[in-house]
Amino acid sequence: MTDTPKPVRVFLMDDHEVVREGVRQLLETSGEIEVVGEAGSCADALARMPATRPHVAILDVQLPDGSGVEVCRDIRSEHPEIACLMLTSFSDEEALFQSIMAGAAGYVLKQIRGNDLVDTVRRVAAGESLIDPAVTGRLLERLRRPEPDEDPRIASLTKLERVILDHVAEGLTNRQIAAQVHLAEKTVKNYVSSILMKLGMSRRTEAAVFAVRAAEKR
Repeated sequence: MTDTPKPVRVFLMDDHEVVREGVRQLLETSGEIEVVGEAGSCADALARMPATRPHVAILDVQLPDGSGVEVCRDIRSEHPEIACLMLTSFSDEEALFQSIMAGAAGYVLKQIRGNDLVDTVRRVAAGESLIDPAVTGRLLERLRRPEPDEDPRIASLTKLERVILDHVAEGLTNRQIAAQVHLAEKTVKNYVSSILMKLGMSRRTEAAVFAVRAAEKR
């Protein structure tokens, strides 16, 4: 007599109740997956998830109170045994890049077929990475490769820091930038401080002028 395999334990985070209900029913109908917890916000997810001991956390990328990428980073830092699967409505290269850096095991669009989502959850729970290695390699190569004749201060910035600096040059506030890059406002503030330090500057306006002039030379 063989033992019945234990179901894959899953935690869902999405701010739309209808989406959570649909995904839960889809997963549990397979008979191989048990949804052990749900949250409609990043704060609730971080508070509730550890106690439910999921094998996989399915995280929406963008929520009103923050980013699923940040939740992924925090959860992976404290509970590396939990695999994070990012589920999003948009194919966004920057969000994909952030997810990779945060330690996500997979990144799929909400348009995914039901059977494929079940298979993805099963494979992520088994320790597989479902982010195309070719995509990962291409993004990391972009991160490392400076532009020809590029100012070394610009070259010292990461891809995300360059994006944030461009938004600073556009005159956006930290809150507005946070909405653009799917991060919390406090995280953007920390990035801006890091950018200023790398550029050897003390004021935001100084960095904005520098970025505009650098862009004109491209």
